Amino acid sequence: MSLRNVAIIAHVDHGKTTLVDQLFRQSGTFRENQRVEERAMDSGDLEKERGITILAKPTSIEWAPEGGKENYRINIVDTPGHADFGAEVERILSMVDGVILLVDAAEGPMPQTKFVTGKALGLGLRPIVVVNKIDRPDGRASEVLDEVFDLFVNLDANDEQLDFPVLYASGRAGYASEDMEARDGDLTPLFKAIVSHVPEPDLDPDADFAMLATLLDRDNFLGRILTGRVESGRLETGMPIKAMDVNGNLVEAGRATKVFAYNGLEREPVLHAKAGDIVAIAGLTEATVSNTICHPNVTAPIHAQEIDPPTLSMTFSVNDSPYAGREGDKVQSRVIRDRLEREAETNVAIRVTESAERDAFEVAGRGELQLGVLIENMRREGFELSISRPRVLFREENGERMEPYETVVVDVDDEFSGTVVEKMALRKAEMTDMRPSGGGKTRLTFSAPSRGLIGYHGEFLSDTRGTGIMNRLFEKYGPYKGKIEGRQNGVLISMEQGEAMAYALNTIEERGVLFIGANEKLYQGMIIGENAKPQDLEVNPLKSKQLTNFRASGKDEGIRLTPPRKMTLEQAIAYIQPDELVEVTPKSIRLRKRHLDPHERKRASRKAED
Repeated sequence: MSLRNVAIIAHVDHGKTTLVDQLFRQSGTFRENQRVEERAMDSGDLEKERGITILAKPTSIEWAPEGGKENYRINIVDTPGHADFGAEVERILSMVDGVILLVDAAEGPMPQTKFVTGKALGLGLRPIVVVNKIDRPDGRASEVLDEVFDLFVNLDANDEQLDFPVLYASGRAGYASEDMEARDGDLTPLFKAIVSHVPEPDLDPDADFAMLATLLDRDNFLGRILTGRVESGRLETGMPIKAMDVNGNLVEAGRATKVFAYNGLEREPVLHAKAGDIVAIAGLTEATVSNTICHPNVTAPIHAQEIDPPTLSMTFSVNDSPYAGREGDKVQSRVIRDRLEREAETNVAIRVTESAERDAFEVAGRGELQLGVLIENMRREGFELSISRPRVLFREENGERMEPYETVVVDVDDEFSGTVVEKMALRKAEMTDMRPSGGGKTRLTFSAPSRGLIGYHGEFLSDTRGTGIMNRLFEKYGPYKGKIEGRQNGVLISMEQGEAMAYALNTIEERGVLFIGANEKLYQGMIIGENAKPQDLEVNPLKSKQLTNFRASGKDEGIRLTPPRKMTLEQAIAYIQPDELVEVTPKSIRLRKRHLDPHERKRASRKAED
């Protein structure tokens, strides 16, 4: 059976996971009557809820052309499309011999497409371009193809890479064709393109066994499971193996107690694997991602792809609010540390260090989304945490302070472009391109310091009435841009602990926007709303009406409060200032001041000014 290893790469929401579903069905991996969830590759709860791929996942299908003499085994890796999960993408591309680049027929190549494609071309992989969603009424397939070609030229693609095959497809309808006008059929042209364009792995089957670990998983019974492609030799279940780090130092020695190959979405135990196979190995307890797993005779490690550095850091600390421990069962710093260290083990883009603060940890990552996903997973597991505002990680180069910059591509209706340009200028962004993108929309490109973009997304959606699309990508480390103004408004802070009264909130509402409703539990120092003025304001949300013969309590029922502004986890993290925290529990997301006591707050404020 002939083998092909291919990664499928695309921007968020361009339809790659849906297309893989159709490849499963049309190859016979799923039976006609088999009940399978839509977007089966996105198996995590957060992946289903957000409609994005977070973890890279290998899968395998077998395809036999009609009347053909040879059967093909095609290993397909579904990669994340978001730059925050770029570390996944970089490692995955070292396992494959070709890539399918999927682009939306209307949106064309987007920043994350550029990010992943640049990595693939740099490794010398030859792409197959699939223009997806060809049946969209606003599709512009020929212009999109020109944009893809221009992108390849800008990324220094060689002549062989520029001579790429093109297919026009609809992943949802399950067809692909070389004809731009086709609107029916099946995915046979895509299968043919994969087997003819992607080379069979050119590896040495007779050398000693060696494999680069690219993914790390955990199993309650088997322990660590390391996934990668066999780069040379043959792996047998039970054979002695060892793990080396990138410098060739021994990490540990052991045995391959179990070897798994992929069949559809399932991992199935096999007795042996040969060079080119993508497999998972159990039996080692310390080996991790980027280690070389090999026969004891091997002395040189396999080169591991360098991973872009973290650009953002947050402090994860023990929840010390008055309501700590009421909603979660994992509240101790020791338990939080163990969980973060496990995450850093499997996700090489995250770094965890002890903080100078008591019972706190510095967690650095590639972006707000990546760290937001980690926090969301932890709260669902029963953790309670206090989270600080994200901070960018600065560098010193030749005595000059450097900060991370991002390329920001914004698609907005023409009427909102002026507002976006103005707001981005306040955040020290420089516009590098502005062009009409059709349909009354404008595409704006900026080079912006990451620091200025923290917390802007929610404001951007309000400014564009929810119609704008913003995409960000790490660009470089550049000169420090100076002070950037933060949030313009102060906050409303509770003076008391207890349950909020509708009577009190009705009065407080005149001061700004509320984040809480009547009867919600509050505590001193908790942020309950946004002040209409720049200063912070302490208010009493527990105040009730003084009852007399003339004032009946029943009249409170006539109070009509404006629905409060409820924030998602990412919105809350982006909203807070350096002197504030987000309290995260399995049931609640609360905003609070770092110092709950008003006297402590004043002291800390004076100290900061000095």
